[in-house]
Amino acid sequence: MKPMSHFARKLFLSTLMASAISMPAIAEQPAPAPQIRIDVPVALKQAKVVFNLDHAAFSGDTPVGLKHMNLMLERFKQAGTESSLVAVFHGDAGYMLLNDEAYNAARKTSTGNPYKGMVEDLIKQGAQIEECVVTMKANKWGNENLLPGVKVNSGALGRIVQLVQEGYVMIQP
Repeated sequence: MKPMSHFARKLFLSTLMASAISMPAIAEQPAPAPQIRIDVPVALKQAKVVFNLDHAAFSGDTPVGLKHMNLMLERFKQAGTESSLVAVFHGDAGYMLLNDEAYNAARKTSTGNPYKGMVEDLIKQGAQIEECVVTMKANKWGNENLLPGVKVNSGALGRIVQLVQEGYVMIQP
């Protein structure tokens, strides 16, 4: 096979590009939504939930626990479910409840706490957000280092046991 000359290659490429530009685009049809049948409907009159947040788990940059709490509160509100939601932060996730200054010091950054808006919104929706005193002592944090509205419990594990004994269901994202 004989190699193409420089002129022939240019002519071939320009013809190819011109034909690609002049070709009508094929409209992609969106796939129809699949049909879903609910076999087990869930209807809650009341829900008592404690989130055990002892580690940082993310979906992209969003903390999974904070996102799930928000989704759960929205769903409960839509369904008219009477609910009580408590989030117990401790261990490696304790830093998420720090104010901007304390967050910057703990995380060695200058961005401020990127989760404070989510935490504030959860508190506004009625969630009780708690920090473990053991975590605070281990990190040398005081109440003044926490976001407004965050409560301090006397120990995360005991608090979770207490809430479970009071009928709360524990979720650990």
